[in-house]
Amino acid sequence: MTGHHHHHHIDPEAGDARVFWAVVINLVLTLAQIIGGALSGSLALIADAIHNLSDAISLAIAFLARKIARRGPDGDMTFGYGRAEIAAALINYTTLIVIGLYLVYQAILRFFAPADVDGWLVVIIAGLALIIDLGTAALTFSLSKTSMNIRAAFLHNVADALGSVAVIIAGTLILLYDWRLADPLVTLLIAGYILWLSFAEIGAVIRIVMLGSPPGLDTAEVLKSMGDVDGVANIHHLHLWQVHEHEVALDAHLVVAQGEWARGDAIKNAVKKMLRESYDIAQATLEIECTRHACGDAQAIGHASMDAAMPQNAHRH
Repeated sequence: MTGHHHHHHIDPEAGDARVFWAVVINLVLTLAQIIGGALSGSLALIADAIHNLSDAISLAIAFLARKIARRGPDGDMTFGYGRAEIAAALINYTTLIVIGLYLVYQAILRFFAPADVDGWLVVIIAGLALIIDLGTAALTFSLSKTSMNIRAAFLHNVADALGSVAVIIAGTLILLYDWRLADPLVTLLIAGYILWLSFAEIGAVIRIVMLGSPPGLDTAEVLKSMGDVDGVANIHHLHLWQVHEHEVALDAHLVVAQGEWARGDAIKNAVKKMLRESYDIAQATLEIECTRHACGDAQAIGHASMDAAMPQNAHRH
């Protein structure tokens, strides 16, 4: 069966200190790189600094989102605040895409007007940045396995570490060969990587925002498995979505087979047990109907319209 990988049981308080220190370190690094980039004349170093600033912001948003996500359901947010992390991930990836496009624009301008660059200063600051990037990535690596939000922040750091390596290479080429085009070329490489990474990851975030079914679950298979439970005549109006990254929810109308109405609750519980054991779906809401009063001409998945959800033939046999 599919769907076993959707729930990860993690300590919600784990890693807050690591995320906090990662924010502080990235802010210090950003300041150092902006000053270094301005003094050396390196656009690649400033590109890396801008990306580092986005790291600090992304980690700060991730940190706050983790805190907010732990709040329980209330009258305003009946599903709880778990989606705060999804909102944070969406903001982070969108920001990265904007930054990537801006760096491409700046790099192209530099190809037409190469600037003087202090190679030594670039290499020293980029080397320091690489050490800090690797340290920050290490702080958030274990958390990134269980949180889409933290993974967005972690990938910022990985991209930064690679960016720092590229900046060191550019600085070395400028030192050895006075090849000034290395600076905008490396800026383009950093920007390209940022854009590739962001577009690859943002789809899964948008899927959750759009109430899409979990990517690892086959909706048709879930529907068939529900229909195969003894005593089930029909399943319709099925909705399957991710409440947040680690929680899947389902609701559906369950038609109890003719002559089985006395077992209605037992059949409903059997379907819920199957969903929990086979697909790791713990949050299932099932409306049971008898064959005589079931929704007429109902579609299996979703509602065609609000009208389609209403019983259309109360006297159907």
